[in-house]
Amino acid sequence: MPTTLGPLGRDRDRLHLVLMLALTFSTGIADAVGYLGLDRVFTGNMTGNVVILGMALAGGDDLPVVGPLLALGTFMAGAVVAGVVLRPVQVGWTPRTTGLIAAVGTVLAAITVLLAVSDDDLPHAVQLTVTGLLAFAMGTQAATARHLAVKDVTTVVVTSTITGLAADSRLAGGHGTNSGRRITAIALICAGAAVGALLLQAHLAWGVGVSAVLTLVVAALGHTTEEAS
Repeated sequence: MPTTLGPLGRDRDRLHLVLMLALTFSTGIADAVGYLGLDRVFTGNMTGNVVILGMALAGGDDLPVVGPLLALGTFMAGAVVAGVVLRPVQVGWTPRTTGLIAAVGTVLAAITVLLAVSDDDLPHAVQLTVTGLLAFAMGTQAATARHLAVKDVTTVVVTSTITGLAADSRLAGGHGTNSGRRITAIALICAGAAVGALLLQAHLAWGVGVSAVLTLVVAALGHTTEEAS
């Protein structure tokens, strides 16, 4: 017989969706910080970095090479770490999931402190350090979100979400399944980027600080739904 979720299971799944959407908003902020404040480098959207890197290697418009390469490498490193940590446990929110999300928030908090005590005009070495740490945190977050398997919410990219929204829409002959969460994810990453750009006008640290607080709150709320491993 097919199994159905009870009220507690449905409530838990809704909370997980909300938490992943919050991290999607946070990623928009982090990407705005990276692109506008750290020499046109994305810290969460690796597709953007691959495109920038390709154009830079072709000599396009003085685009950066080191930054995108560093972001790609550290993002993958963060994803590897999360993959190793989560491999032995079941899909869903576990103590290890809480630990990884809390670690991401802690890294973001440390970056906030680093930026707060630095001059507005960051030396290139400091920019690269911040880029690497942010991308590592986003890679860890992305792999953790993948393990949680909240449909259509990866927290770091919305290309597949946009594709699903269009392909499953009534215009395409579908039923519009999950259109609400898809539209919300797209809107939140856009809103996060807008908020990040606005916060940059005050100080580079503000955007990362807001992302840190959001991430730590997500970890705390997710802890309430931890499942036995």
